[in-house]
Amino acid sequence: MAVDTRPPIEPPPTRWALPPPEAAGDGEVAGVGADLQPGTLLAAYRSGLFPMRIHPGGPIGWWSPEPRGILPLDGMVVHRSLRRAARRFTVTVDTAFTEVMRACADERRQGGWIDDAFVAAYTALHELGWAHSVEVWQDAVPPGVVAGVGTADSADGGDLADLGDLGDEDDAVTPGARLVGGVYGVAIGGLFAGESMFHRVTDASKVALLALVERLRAGGGVLFDVQWQTAHLASLGVVEITRAEYGTRLADAIAHPQLTLAP
Repeated sequence: MAVDTRPPIEPPPTRWALPPPEAAGDGEVAGVGADLQPGTLLAAYRSGLFPMRIHPGGPIGWWSPEPRGILPLDGMVVHRSLRRAARRFTVTVDTAFTEVMRACADERRQGGWIDDAFVAAYTALHELGWAHSVEVWQDAVPPGVVAGVGTADSADGGDLADLGDLGDEDDAVTPGARLVGGVYGVAIGGLFAGESMFHRVTDASKVALLALVERLRAGGGVLFDVQWQTAHLASLGVVEITRAEYGTRLADAIAHPQLTLAP
């Protein structure tokens, strides 16, 4: 399958005047309200904001963390166990965007904020060519058999280039395979703003993340925004930068040609 190089469709502009990221001050929320129309979402990402409800069922907040978490595309930490685990899965791109979002929105996940309005909004952005997903599939296995589980190997690190194949464009998802992991986000120029990821078996979300990084490196990605650094993401190479530094890098990234993600 060839890479889709068609440019995304620019939606009508937002009718809202979004706050500048600096309005968040020492906090994280620059403003509250507005809507989730495609034009509003793109205006937010282009200015350094992203939407998330203040609390489940609450109003939309426009967030600008200080500091900001980013994943350097040449700084991924990959362990031997993850390279082994990657061989047990099939990776696809933009094959099941809404399903990935709904899996990330699983109400059993603590602190979940992705509701039907967010799913509809980002699906619309996906249909315009701005939002993308990476899916990780596992072949069906007999009941009681656990597959696709890697073992921890924290003593060994490596560059993403050593990861090996994370899904070939000629790979086909086996009939009966199930979606076990994924990640989604928004691409503007050389920016990829990661939103959320999930896993149903061990290592599946890591494989999705690594497959995404591999494709960003090959497809013109410049800046991979992950919003916040967590202990888990730090172990994979995520670092923190100031809000001001993020703004500088963002301006450069969105001025680049639109990135592409190989299937």
